[in-house]
Amino acid sequence: MKKMAALRDEVESWQSLHQRILDANELSQLNDESLMPDLQHEVEDIEKELSRREFNAMLSGKYDSNDALLAIHAGAGGTDSQDWTEMVQRMYLRWAEKRGFVTEILDSTAGEEAGIKSVTISIEGPYAYGYLRPEKGVHRLVRLSPFDAAHRRHTSFALVEILPQVEDDPDVVINTNDLRIDTYRSAGAGGQNVQKNDTAVRITHIPSGIVVTCQNERSQVQNKENAMRVLRARLSELKRLEKADQIAELKGEFTKAEWGSQIRSYVLHPYQMVKDHRTNFEVGNALAVLEGDLDGLIEAYLSANIGNGK
Repeated sequence: MKKMAALRDEVESWQSLHQRILDANELSQLNDESLMPDLQHEVEDIEKELSRREFNAMLSGKYDSNDALLAIHAGAGGTDSQDWTEMVQRMYLRWAEKRGFVTEILDSTAGEEAGIKSVTISIEGPYAYGYLRPEKGVHRLVRLSPFDAAHRRHTSFALVEILPQVEDDPDVVINTNDLRIDTYRSAGAGGQNVQKNDTAVRITHIPSGIVVTCQNERSQVQNKENAMRVLRARLSELKRLEKADQIAELKGEFTKAEWGSQIRSYVLHPYQMVKDHRTNFEVGNALAVLEGDLDGLIEAYLSANIGNGK
């Protein structure tokens, strides 16, 4: 039913656009000068919509229309990298908000002094995985460290993982006997916010060794459901990675978050610039990118890789 509803919306949106083009064409044939400003505005809107749909046509991979799971992990750099990981989280949350996508933080581990060590976020919206799949890899930040008493320049790293959310995958069968489920108290700020019950859930898939955790909900049942969502996505990805012809399309090999492996650099000092090292696409306004203005970087990658399955 969900798939049918999505297809119906797609067909109806094309029919609506077709009707707008017919109506604009009829108005143009009236040769009424008073209608020209409105007609020009409508033509510009139609061109923008066609451009958006042309871009969406690049998102033709098997899972591109799916919702996504975004995981961010702090890399080399200590407290600075944990702070950078929180900045990356905010960047993607802002990007999703601008697109009207629904986000939910499923699990988050705070850093010792600042920032976060890791976070897993569910992002739901049309083609969420297709848009986000170019973002997988190591993201590097260069700035004057707010945690250095001498205010020296530091380099920090964060690893971004992107997984498609899959409801039904015939290749993935989860046997409850293969799971070890542990419950524990969620980490909190203390005081009235501390959890007094074992609501956090850790699920270990024994055959693969995959471990997923979820502690952001107050209900143990909800945390278990969300942890199973993440586990299902990771197992599904593992199965796909076993097929060599799909490795490049999806996550690929695990990449260590350190020097020499970054896909993108964000420089805040001594100048501002964001550069994608795969496409050489550059943006001078780094702060705008950190506020979620990622579309230029994403579109440059998809345009450069259209047709080769990456």
